[in-house]
Amino acid sequence: MADTYVGAIDQGTTGTRFMVFDHSGQVVANAYEKHEQIYPEPGWVEHDPIEIWENTQEVVTQGLADAGLGAEQLEALGITNQRETTVVWDKETGKPVHNALVWQDRRTTDRVEEIQEADKVEWIRGKTGLECDAYFSATKTEWILDNAEPLKMQSARGDDLRDRAEDGELLMGTIDAWLIYKLTGNHITDVSNASRTMLYNIHDMEWDDELLEEFGVPESMVPEVRPSSDEKLYGHTDADGFLGEEVPVAGALGDQQAAMFGQTCFDEGDAKNTYGTGSFYLMNTGNEAVESDHGLLTTIGFQMSGEPVQYALEGSIFITGAAIEWLEDVDLINNAAQTAELARSVDSTDGVYMVPAFTGLGAPHWDGRARGTIVGMTRGTRKAHIVRATLESIAYQTRDVAEAMEADSGVETTSLRVDGGAVKNNFLCQLQSDIIQTDIARPEVDETTALGSAYAAGLAVGYWDTVDELRDNWQVDEEFSPEMESGEADRLYSRWDDAVDRSRDWATEE
Repeated sequence: MADTYVGAIDQGTTGTRFMVFDHSGQVVANAYEKHEQIYPEPGWVEHDPIEIWENTQEVVTQGLADAGLGAEQLEALGITNQRETTVVWDKETGKPVHNALVWQDRRTTDRVEEIQEADKVEWIRGKTGLECDAYFSATKTEWILDNAEPLKMQSARGDDLRDRAEDGELLMGTIDAWLIYKLTGNHITDVSNASRTMLYNIHDMEWDDELLEEFGVPESMVPEVRPSSDEKLYGHTDADGFLGEEVPVAGALGDQQAAMFGQTCFDEGDAKNTYGTGSFYLMNTGNEAVESDHGLLTTIGFQMSGEPVQYALEGSIFITGAAIEWLEDVDLINNAAQTAELARSVDSTDGVYMVPAFTGLGAPHWDGRARGTIVGMTRGTRKAHIVRATLESIAYQTRDVAEAMEADSGVETTSLRVDGGAVKNNFLCQLQSDIIQTDIARPEVDETTALGSAYAAGLAVGYWDTVDELRDNWQVDEEFSPEMESGEADRLYSRWDDAVDRSRDWATEE
């Protein structure tokens, strides 16, 4: 009999990846496809959900073909996804009524400020654990229902979208729900993704009627919420569909929770930081939803079938890896690999600080009107100084969150597990260790988001029996320890706050 595996669809902000893993958590197939980033206006970011679905089919088919595998060798499929990004689609036709509004999209900042002025921020935080921000799905769904019809993506029916939503003709969901729907025909999300909508009560573990009413989202629109690893399964792929096989779809996790799962952060106090488009620092807080006094989010980590939910504290940094992409966009570098070489070519930034607040500032600052800023330049400033300042900004933003995390949890971080594309950069890993004065552990398999969703799906169908098997799979590739004196790290970090202050409340006209 042919060997069997577990597949993972990793639908990210810039592209879609399909990976296949064996029992030891090693990669046996890998395919990737980028999708278009759509910027209709400053601060607006959209994706085409149809393109995402087409790319998903393409990478699954391609990944299996390249590895010489058949779909019948997949015991289960897991899904992990860019969180908060919101799709509204027609229940009957399965067609989106508008492009997806991406998590980075700031078009609903005015609505968020209305809520702040109405003194509802703590009310929302008390139910959801979230900061009231345009980042989350609630205001995005509301905006689509109020504004999508004029934007030339009208359905054949002329009815107002709000009326159609009230009549139960429209569905909404984050990208996991969109893909589960396209794969299985079922309208389902998992607890980790539901917790990022600003519509879900993380204490009562249900959609919150008062929040649905506040944002004008009928309950008929929202998906059924299930465990992240679900023995009852979300459904099966269609035997007549693109895979030609009925494969169980059994696990889903928002990308950052998936990375936490893939890093085997199963115990209270375990922490990881993922460096992707943005960076997301999560600490498992066990069965207790720890409230933050320092600008962090309280969120659902994951839930296994038949077990209580595990919560996490999260520091969401909007732009880290995307700052390196920006260096490419403006031709300061040709590719990401160049950053380490350029940064090493100078001893310091010569006092230059770069705050990559291109889509506002996330944790712990939460300023939707902050914008990207470079300060401290002189005629002596060279390309290498700006590149180094950009890498340093990633480390400083992580320290902002690490300090908030320690203050909220009372747990001192002694070692931080890191993953994501940017951690292939040894210079950045060493810099990060220096700035936060903590050991950094990089695992052998750094695509931990895909691995986490594969683990969730595999556990659900019995491919793995216990989380202890998964812990045994986790192997260190390299560890980094602080080489910089703590006084020097503190000195460099002390000016970072000043630079952040310069970036704040800039976009008053948008």
